[in-house]
Amino acid sequence: MTEKERTRLRELAKNQLELSESERNKQLCKDWEAHGRMGGNSRPMITVEHGTFSEELIEPRLRCESEQARALERMLLGNTLNFEYFKDDSIVRGYIPHEEGYYMVPFGLPEKREETGGLGHHFISQLHDLENDFHLLKKSTYHKLSHAGGENVELVQNILGDILPVKKTGSAWYVSFLQDIVHLMSMEDMFIAMSDEPELFHKMCSMLADDHIELMERVESEGLLRPTNGDVHLCQGSMCFTSDLPSEGDALKMSQIWGYMDAQEAQGISPAMYHEFVYPYYKRISERFELLSYGCCEAVHTFWQDISQFENMRKISVSPWCDEAFIGEALQNRKTVYLRKPSPNYLGVDKILDEDALRAHIRKTVESAAGLTLEFSQRDAYTVHKDTGKVVRYVEIIREECEAKRI
Repeated sequence: MTEKERTRLRELAKNQLELSESERNKQLCKDWEAHGRMGGNSRPMITVEHGTFSEELIEPRLRCESEQARALERMLLGNTLNFEYFKDDSIVRGYIPHEEGYYMVPFGLPEKREETGGLGHHFISQLHDLENDFHLLKKSTYHKLSHAGGENVELVQNILGDILPVKKTGSAWYVSFLQDIVHLMSMEDMFIAMSDEPELFHKMCSMLADDHIELMERVESEGLLRPTNGDVHLCQGSMCFTSDLPSEGDALKMSQIWGYMDAQEAQGISPAMYHEFVYPYYKRISERFELLSYGCCEAVHTFWQDISQFENMRKISVSPWCDEAFIGEALQNRKTVYLRKPSPNYLGVDKILDEDALRAHIRKTVESAAGLTLEFSQRDAYTVHKDTGKVVRYVEIIREECEAKRI
C-alpha cells in the first residue's frame, strides 16, 4: 500500500468521524431511540440498502489502486454514502465495528456456486433424493470469524485506528434455516422431499436445528455475545435500537440479544406444510432470542397462523408480496414494528422516478400501518441509473406521504 493510498484512506476516515459527530447524526440516533421505544411518539424511519447497486456509485469514486487499499476505500465510502448522498435515516458510526464469533457450514457440506458472470449465480445441488443421499449429511462444522468492517482487523487498526477506533460490537444472530437446505438441494427437490420423504426431511431438519442450537450455546459459553442494541445493524436494512435489551456488557446470553430468521424459500408451500415442516424448527430456535426480527421476501400473511405465535417478534417484514392491510390489522394489538419493504421497481426500473405511482404505493402502506410503529427499508434495487438525486427524491416522497398522514 502506497503512502498516497494511506493518506486517501485516512482522509475518508476523518470525514466519517466528522459526520458521526454532526448534529444531524446525533439527532438521527435520538430518532432511532424513540423508534425503538415504540411509545407512539416516533416517526417512521427510512433506510435504503445500497449493496445491490453500490458499484455504480462507489466504484467511480475509488482513488486507490492496490486491491487491499481499494477494499478499505469501498468500506469507508459505503459507511457514509447514505448519510452524505441519500439523506435517509442511516447512521454514521464513529468507529469501525469488530465482530468475532463463528460461522456454520451446514452438514459439513460447503455450498457450491456457479457464477453467471453478471448479478446472478446458481447453487449446485449436492442432495437430490434424501433416501439415496442422506449419508452425505454429517454434523455441521463451526469456524472462527473475526473482522473489522468486513476487513482484516490488524490492517484496519494499523491504518485507521487512531482516527476511527476498532470497537468490539455485537451482531444480531442470523438464522436462515431453509436457505441452508436450498443451498444444498434444489427448491424443487426440497418440496418433493417434504411430500415423498417426510420422515427423512424431519430428521434432516432436526439435525440442522440441533447444530444451530449447539453453535448458539458454544458462543454463549465462550463469552462472545455482546450487546445488540443502539447503532448495531439488524438484518434487512434495519437497526437494533430498543429499550428492552442491554446496551452494555460482555458475555451476554442469547436471551439478551436480537435474532433474525426468515423462510422465503417456503413461499411455494401451503400453510399446512409450513406448520408441519418449518414452524416447529423455527419456533425452537427463535425462542432462544429475547427479540426476533422475522421475514425477508416471503408473503408472511400466508403463514400468519404460525408466525403470529412468535411471541418475541418485534419486527415483521412486510415485503412487496404481502397483504399489507391484513398485516396492519393483525399487528394492532402487538408490540411489533411494521417493517415495510417497498417494491424496488419504483427506484430501480425507470430512469425517471414515477412520483405519482410511488406516492400511491407509499400511501397504501401508510394507511395499512395506521396506529403502528412504521419503518421503511428499501432493498433489492439493482440500479439507480447512477443518479443519487433520484434516491434523495425517493426518500423525500416517503417522508412527505408519512407526514401528510401525521404518522
